[in-house]
This record gives sequence, structure tokens and C-alpha cells, in this order.
Amino acid sequence: MKASAGGYARAESVGHALDLLAGSDGQGRVLAGGQSLIAAMNMRLSFGDLLVDISKLSELSGVVVEGDTLRIGALTRHAQVGADPLAKTHAPLLTDAVSHIAHAAIRNRGTIGGALAHADPAAEFPACALALGSTIHAEGPGGARDIPAEDFFEDVFTTALNEDEILTAISLPVAEEDEVQILEEVARRSGDYALVGLCLVKRTAGHRVSLFSVGPKPILAVGAMAALDAGDLDTALDALSAEIDPPSDTQASAAYRRHLAGVLLSRAVARLKGDTA
Repeated sequence: MKASAGGYARAESVGHALDLLAGSDGQGRVLAGGQSLIAAMNMRLSFGDLLVDISKLSELSGVVVEGDTLRIGALTRHAQVGADPLAKTHAPLLTDAVSHIAHAAIRNRGTIGGALAHADPAAEFPACALALGSTIHAEGPGGARDIPAEDFFEDVFTTALNEDEILTAISLPVAEEDEVQILEEVARRSGDYALVGLCLVKRTAGHRVSLFSVGPKPILAVGAMAALDAGDLDTALDALSAEIDPPSDTQASAAYRRHLAGVLLSRAVARLKGDTA
């Protein structure tokens, strides 16, 4: 099956892209890496009269440190995030996630902004953004808007991004000297979506735990976080089980996913303590 016929325009700037979206009567779709959008259009799961191509906007790409914040442009490709030295230093959770994302062809084309805006509940980057306490930056007709990751992901493939806005960047705190960032996931084969995935970040302020593939959106496990802050893993495991509502499908049952979530939290805590035996 092929995508339905529609228009195409290459944006010359963010302002130009916003003008194109404004003139599309709500039927515009932003094209960045295209790894999710084009597949969805080919399956007639996404429709749009106008594809607004922002892939050549260099101002939306790259990784920089601005004071105590790491900022990653929305058009930075997965492979670039994985190789960037600043990302490796301050967001190793993201660089680790890259190795789990699909295959090389996808990593070389897909963008971090596209992954966040697509909001696949089984994808790594949205859960990483939650665990890292990230801020999502968007621009629209009303100007720039900063959206905490906790408020950004709303439902399956649904975010707080308005249809006339463009996701421009993600920012997160630079890593503390003793900060630890851990990603654990279980997948049937390399490159498959995870059956369950978990992100654990340990900072001076405490633990942050997020999960993916356990519900309609990435989950911030606040109860488990509080228990870990108190040094009580058993209570954290109980809280985690109560906080998630995993689906059953052809890949795994809800009960199995719930079990895996606990296993991954235990593994992550063991790694945090240096116990990898």
C-alpha cells in the first residue's frame, strides 16, 4: 500500500514552516526523518494534504551545552546523539538508548524530535526524556513554548504539541559529577520494540524511574522513586507494580510485562550499587 497523494513543500526556516502549517487548514504534517510518518502514511494510518519538510533546517540540529543545560536540536539524528561526546557525558541514557533503536538505517535517518513528537509508548527516547527531567521546546504562531516532559506525553501517539507547532529541541540538566543513568530493556530480538523497558537516573535530589511498553504512554513511576529514595527496594517493587497497567498482546501478557518491570528495576538497582554479578 502507498501513501495517498498530497502536497509537499520544503521549509526554508522555522518561520516559513509555521506559515506553511498555518496555511494547510490543519492538514499539514511535519516531515523530519520520516521513519515513522512515511510508514504510517503508507499504511493509510496518517493523512495530510501537505508535507512540510523541515529536514534541511540546520538550526534545528546539533548538541550544545548552555550553562547548566544540555540542548539537543530536534533534527539531530539518532546516530548523531549516540556518537556526540557532549551527549555521552551528560546524557549517557540517550546514547545507550540509541543502540536499542531498530536498525542502522533507522538510526541514520530518524531524529530525536521526530521520536518525541511521534510519542510511541514502546520507544526509548520518550521514556528517557521523562527520566532525565527534560523540557520539550516548541514554536508556533504564538511564539516559543517550553513543555516539561511530564506534561508532554498524553496518550498513544498523542502529545501536548499543537497541530500548528513544531518541536524544535529538547533540553535537560547537565549530569552531576556522581550521577548515574541506566537503561534496561527486554526484547525478543535485537532491533525489536521492547516488551518492557526501564530508565533509572540517580541524582543528588533522588531517583527518577520511567518505563516504556507498559501502557499508552511512557510512565514516570513516582511511587517507586520515593521508595528508592528511602532505600526500600521491596516497597519500590510493590509501588512499581501498582503504578503500571501493561497491555496484553501477541508478544506478551500483561502479567508477564508486570513481572519484567520488576525484574528490570531490580537489575537497574543492582547496577546502581555496582553489583552486576
